[in-house]
Amino acid sequence: MSKIDILDLGLKDYKETLDLQYELLEKRISKQINDTLIFVEHPSVITLGRKSNLDNILKKDLPIYQVERGGDVTYHGPGQLIGYPIIDSNHEKDIHKFLRRIEEILILTLKEYDLQAQRKEKYTGVWIGEKKIASIGVSFRNWTSYHGFALNVSTDLDFFYNINPCGLESSIMTSMELLLNQKVDIEQLKSSIYHKFVDLF
Repeated sequence: MSKIDILDLGLKDYKETLDLQYELLEKRISKQINDTLIFVEHPSVITLGRKSNLDNILKKDLPIYQVERGGDVTYHGPGQLIGYPIIDSNHEKDIHKFLRRIEEILILTLKEYDLQAQRKEKYTGVWIGEKKIASIGVSFRNWTSYHGFALNVSTDLDFFYNINPCGLESSIMTSMELLLNQKVDIEQLKSSIYHKFVDLF
């Protein structure tokens, strides 16, 4: 079984977390640490991936960060579980496979909540019907991953109306608690995702 350490930051500023990712990334590349999965929630923020179109930011009321991950514009905020895997992928060197594996982890996790999630052709991320529940955008340095996924658990979806998420309509987003109409135990959710990371990576 591969060893993946877990680092749970709770609610933490986006920039502080980004700086921590860079630090852990360098340590992983130089083999000072094991593969690591960071769990975090951020105060409300907008991030721009490498393929971002600035026209997809409809309101500039929130802090905005341009970062190295793939994808377009997205929103992060409280109630959204974010996972940043710092994982050495030198044995595979396959970005497509890496992305599909993260999608599979989230699809299998959501299935435990009786939510039938799936991939959508031509779109990275996880969908339930025509609604998007998780966004994924990663980057690699020396074939070690950083950035990651954002799963809407109890996210205030109104914040997505600040943007066209990943270039799509703002109304496309959904959350676990909206679909389930009940609270989700976040610690249990993290545990489920973590164990699937260990299994699949």
